[in-house]
Amino acid sequence: MEESSNRRNMQSTEQREEAKKVRQKTSKKRSQEEEREEQDEIFIFNKKPAEEEEEDEDLSDSEDSVFSGLEDSGSDSEDDEDEERGSDEEEDDDDDDDDDDLKVEQKQTEQVEEEEEEEEEKKKKKKGGVTEGEEGKQEDEYKCDSSDEEDIRNTVGNIPMEWYKDFPHIGYNLDGKKIYKPIRNKDELDDFLDKMENPDYWRTVHDKQTGSDIVLSNEQVELVNRLQRGQFGDVNFNEYQPQVEFFSKDLMLHPVTNRPADKRSFIPSLIEKEKVSKLVHAIKMGWIKPRRVEDDSRGRYYDLWASEDSSILAKHRMHLPAPKIPLPGHHESYNPPPEYLFTDEERALWEQQDPSDRKFPFVPRTFSSLRQVPAFPRFIHERFERCLDLYLCPRQRKMRVNVNPEDLIPKLPKPKDLQPFPTTQSLVYRGHSGLVRSISVSPSGQWLASGSDDGSVRFWEVRSSRCMKTVQVGGAVKSVAWNPNPSVCLLAVALDSVVLILSPSLADRQVVSSSERLLSGHQEAEPTDGPGSVTWSEGEGEELTQGIHLKIQHPKAVHQVVWHAKGDYLASVMPDHSSHLQVFIHQVSQRRSQNPFRRNKGLVQCVSFHPVRPYFFVATQRSIRIYNLVKQEMTKKLQANSKWISSMAVHPGGDHVICGSYDCRLSWFDLDLSTKPYKMLRHHKKAVRGVAYHRLYPLFASASDDGSVIVCHGTVYNDLLQNPLIVPVKVLRGHVVTHDLGVLDVTFHPSQPWIFSSGADATVRLFT
Repeated sequence: MEESSNRRNMQSTEQREEAKKVRQKTSKKRSQEEEREEQDEIFIFNKKPAEEEEEDEDLSDSEDSVFSGLEDSGSDSEDDEDEERGSDEEEDDDDDDDDDDLKVEQKQTEQVEEEEEEEEEKKKKKKGGVTEGEEGKQEDEYKCDSSDEEDIRNTVGNIPMEWYKDFPHIGYNLDGKKIYKPIRNKDELDDFLDKMENPDYWRTVHDKQTGSDIVLSNEQVELVNRLQRGQFGDVNFNEYQPQVEFFSKDLMLHPVTNRPADKRSFIPSLIEKEKVSKLVHAIKMGWIKPRRVEDDSRGRYYDLWASEDSSILAKHRMHLPAPKIPLPGHHESYNPPPEYLFTDEERALWEQQDPSDRKFPFVPRTFSSLRQVPAFPRFIHERFERCLDLYLCPRQRKMRVNVNPEDLIPKLPKPKDLQPFPTTQSLVYRGHSGLVRSISVSPSGQWLASGSDDGSVRFWEVRSSRCMKTVQVGGAVKSVAWNPNPSVCLLAVALDSVVLILSPSLADRQVVSSSERLLSGHQEAEPTDGPGSVTWSEGEGEELTQGIHLKIQHPKAVHQVVWHAKGDYLASVMPDHSSHLQVFIHQVSQRRSQNPFRRNKGLVQCVSFHPVRPYFFVATQRSIRIYNLVKQEMTKKLQANSKWISSMAVHPGGDHVICGSYDCRLSWFDLDLSTKPYKMLRHHKKAVRGVAYHRLYPLFASASDDGSVIVCHGTVYNDLLQNPLIVPVKVLRGHVVTHDLGVLDVTFHPSQPWIFSSGADATVRLFT
């Protein structure tokens, strides 16, 4: 019993402490709120209405009464009495007292919470009233009686503002006084800073009429964007809303009105009868004449040339009738003869040709009957082209001049008067098993050297066509060149990336010894390192026995070798787009090599030395550049007017150059005349592979893939005012075209009017 009573006492004391804490919190809140109210009253209202003061007094009285009731409640005294009684009283009485105390405390806490809620609502009402009053004081809606559209301070009117561009004012007010422009001291720098710092710069618009800057709102920006996109200004407008059909397409079952029809609706009108009778009488008397129905088509459409006579057009001085379409031939028949039908080769050739170069715009076909002929797919295209020809192609009558055709042909000398030149094939040098790409004749004219794809260099005696010596070099020979100096006997051979210097020993002892002395008596050159270096080495063992004394190793494949006229310098060509190392010049006596160009403009095809002056000719795909080796600068650039230059030759006098190209052209340049060709010769049907000048006679020749060598007479006069005389004199044939390759190289005899040619048929031929 005692333990249970102690527990109850403990619980009651805890509940009392919690109630005290609640009372303290509410009293603190009340004091803070009163202070705030006093401050608000001081700052906002100087004079308080009497009714509000009375309400506050009543509220305070009620609050005091409530809390005084809480404070004066007799719960404490009752609890003290319960404690004094202790265990003397019975257990039932103690339980009833504790329950009563708990109920009293719960009621008190509920009352406190309700009072707090009422106070908060009153404060909210007070604050709402104050803000409304403040807004009313700040913004008076009737202070300004103008709308936004009418609030335009510039009363000048709706005129172009450019009129005031040069004036300090922007318009006039109602009193006639000038309205000056706002001072704008912003320069470009200020505008830039404003653009960088002002976040609303992008939406700021300058009003020209008022001279002020206006910041657009979000709604205005959205409206502008919508108008720029071509949309409606109103966001809520639906342009695709369904159409409202005021009259339904369905037939109604019942009429709109079911009123019975009038009697006058089915009885003839007497008033109308009277009007008609009057009109009939007027027509009978001739007072009213009925309208005549005219034919509209007759007046609207008419033939412009119906009344014209055909003789009138014929009398017109410049009248030309349109050319008629050629009548269809056998090839346009639905069942043409078999000779008009294309073979497979002819069809493949027709498909490869350009449409403008084709003989027929269609392929002839055969059908068993006319019913099986399909529609022509190019019919509309042909009709359209015919119409274009009729009204776009100008036709003009030209006065034909009666000219004798023989007068148009230039008066050239007869070939008989231009002899000597080679006319017949005299000797054939056989022995190679592959393409003979290059040939060269010794300065004495006694020996001929040839290089072939079979990896051999052969030395022939010119007069007997006997092979005197064969040197196996171990690769396809691209070019051979005999040293032009008659005091030495040397041959340069280009294969792969190596240039070989051979001494064939086909001369007297003095010449052989001088050439060996030139190859052996050298100064050691400094070795050059790097990716574009050229290395010199001497032949060893079997190479020396075959006559190979020097080897010049290049970084890339060599396509051509050329000697200088003095015989000490040698140039080699390595065509390559990706490198500036395309041309090297070697000095044999010093064993030195140098690259004369820092960079090459274009793909170098061939080079040549000037026979007299220190000039160097470099032929690229489309042009020939002439460099001065002393001044180390380009002196001239010749435009070949051809797609791809293949070969080049310099006249012994040095003032004329010929070049052949793969597009079947031969160009003759006069260096003193122009940088463009003096004459273009198109005698060959296929690519021109080689060209050559004769050293003594006025002859030059060109070799082509069509298997022919054309010899021309080219006289160069000492008089600069007289142009060279170029006359084709002979077409030499003899080589067999193999694998679409004909004559690959051509060269003249140094002293006789003879010409040597090498071809893809593995032969070398002499024409005399």
